[in-house]
Amino acid sequence: MSANRHYRGTNEAARTVAIVADALAVILGLWILMYLLDANRGNDLVQVVHDVSAWLAGWSHDLFTFDAAWARVVAGYGLAAIVYLFVGHAVANRLRRY
Repeated sequence: MSANRHYRGTNEAARTVAIVADALAVILGLWILMYLLDANRGNDLVQVVHDVSAWLAGWSHDLFTFDAAWARVVAGYGLAAIVYLFVGHAVANRLRRY
C-alpha cells in the first residue's frame, strides 16, 4: 500500500511540474503573439502578460541582437519558452521514474 501511495504522489508531482512548465510557455507564447499582432499596450491584460513574460524571460529576452525588434522578441522569449518546456518536462519524466 505504501509503494502505491508513493507512486501516485510522484506521478501527481510530475503532472504538476509539467503543467507549470506548460503554463509558463503559454504565457511566453501569448506575449510573442500579442507583440506580433501589435496588441494595445494600454490594455491591462496585455500589460500583465508583458510584465510576467519579461520576468520569466529576464535571462533571455535581450540575448540576441537582431536588427528587427520582432525577431528579438520571437528569439528571446521563444528560447525561454522552449527551455521551460524542455526542463519542466525533463524533470517531470525524471519524477515519474521514481
